[in-house]
Amino acid sequence: MPGGVSSPVRSFASVGGTPFFVKKGRGATVIDADGNRYVDFVMSYGPLVFGHAHGPILSAVRRALPRGTSYGAPTRGEVELAERVTKAFPSMEKVRFVSSGTEATMSAVRLARGATGRDLVLKFAGCYHGHADSFLVLAGSGVATLGIPGSPGVPASLAGLTLTARYNDLASVEALFAAHPKRIAVIAVEPVAANMGVVAPAPGFLEGLRAIANREGALLLFDEVITGFRVAKGGAQELYGVRADLTCLGKILGGGLPVGAYGGRSDLMARIAPDGPVYQAGTLSGNPLAMAAGKAMLDSLTPAVYAKLEKAAVELERGMNAAARKVGVEDRVVINRVGSILTPFFTAGPVLNFDDAKTSDLEAFRKWFHALLAGGVFVAPAQFEAMFVSTAHTPRDIAATVKAHETALRAAFGLTAGG
Repeated sequence: MPGGVSSPVRSFASVGGTPFFVKKGRGATVIDADGNRYVDFVMSYGPLVFGHAHGPILSAVRRALPRGTSYGAPTRGEVELAERVTKAFPSMEKVRFVSSGTEATMSAVRLARGATGRDLVLKFAGCYHGHADSFLVLAGSGVATLGIPGSPGVPASLAGLTLTARYNDLASVEALFAAHPKRIAVIAVEPVAANMGVVAPAPGFLEGLRAIANREGALLLFDEVITGFRVAKGGAQELYGVRADLTCLGKILGGGLPVGAYGGRSDLMARIAPDGPVYQAGTLSGNPLAMAAGKAMLDSLTPAVYAKLEKAAVELERGMNAAARKVGVEDRVVINRVGSILTPFFTAGPVLNFDDAKTSDLEAFRKWFHALLAGGVFVAPAQFEAMFVSTAHTPRDIAATVKAHETALRAAFGLTAGG
């Protein structure tokens, strides 16, 4: 396997060292092949809202498993999960299931181009929408982590159809529309950026994108692969009150099983085959095990769950900030948080866009990461990712993490226990 891993950010290429191999996960903990235990804030990069091996999800999969693993034919489970998705996301009047977030965004962009008759895609520097060709331009997540320039392997002619604006900067969006009148099919955005690290939308930013799209005849696509069902049951659209034309969902929809979805207005989705001419297909789309897990996942999401997530995340954020003050580095670390996702940046801040995120001290992050890991806490081996809080994280887990964070900050900045 290239790099010994099945996805590049799992390697420790940006922080050095060798990744541990997970033997199993339970609740807020993962155990590696050597028996070491870690408080886990990777949580499979977001979908494990209830932690590892959540009982209702396991039970749903066990009940579905004896009936078979794949049919290549419709099932009742697809309809039942679609009903739950469209109820949670009113903007998704119709939905199509796929097998990953990358498939969802790739398909949604094809639909946007087919619906508008335009070719150009507008995205934001540092936002990551999967590894489809149209999006590997100034992308976040592993692309940013590994410092991969541009989009090798993507023809220049295709990369040229992707325009890049600055997150939280409406003027940069307006400039691109002025430079390419009536040519931009879609504005694709993470409504809460989480692949340059966590960056919240500035007040009026999402509303401004909605207004620009309406005025220019473009579609607005919210990539809620990370935010959907995590920052609120209705995702960022519920949290911020802005409705997208197209929405993409990913792994969180299946509680960790491979699944994705895209959807939107009925008139747009009517263009998808077999109803319309825009083609998209997948043998494993609507996989019965993933659908069963998805139903169990969504049925478990109650207001009490979000209250519990918020309480734990606030406690973690406060504790980490207090540790930075205790160590005396509060002016060198800034924590961005939205709901149950957060990122500590090793910079003075504020961090409002990818340019700001890139001012982070990556060497300090590297030292912090390894010291944190030695202290029994697992976070993504990448500055440009997020920490994910689950309902399985107990006050004891939070306290242990804050303690490990304090020690890791001293290591990051070469400080002794005395200061």
